[in-house]
Amino acid sequence: MSTIRITKEFRFEAAHALKGYDGPCRNVHGHSYELAVTVSGSPISDRKSAKYGMVMDFGDLKCLIKANIIDVFDHALILHSNLREEHRIPSGEPFTNVVFVDYQPTSENILIDMVGRIKKLLPENIRLHHLALRETSTSYAEWYASDQVISLPISGADEYQP
Repeated sequence: MSTIRITKEFRFEAAHALKGYDGPCRNVHGHSYELAVTVSGSPISDRKSAKYGMVMDFGDLKCLIKANIIDVFDHALILHSNLREEHRIPSGEPFTNVVFVDYQPTSENILIDMVGRIKKLLPENIRLHHLALRETSTSYAEWYASDQVISLPISGADEYQP
């Protein structure tokens, strides 16, 4: 059976600030993000299936990403969790959608966060192949499954789990 990749693209607006950064991005600012999600698998071969011939229904992929990524980050202010107390960020208007994360909210780290969230949600027969997160029209971060190094266990280390 052939392995096929399918990609769905999404757009969302979000703001962030980079604590300790030595440039203007240390200040709260926003982006019109674009996210491309590529998954791979074999097309469904069961002729009785409503999804016959599909790797994954684009609508199903859209619902999964929208509910677990876009709805979380769209029109959010993404800040490192240590800024919550340091700057006493209030709750309520206009701070009703602040996403506190345990990392510096760069495009690279946001992308890694998204990889972890998406991998947990995909059906067993579907693999996350690639994510691209575009921050501006000329700048983006990418993640490829093939670039990830899997460490083999060393005697006495935790068991290997792909």
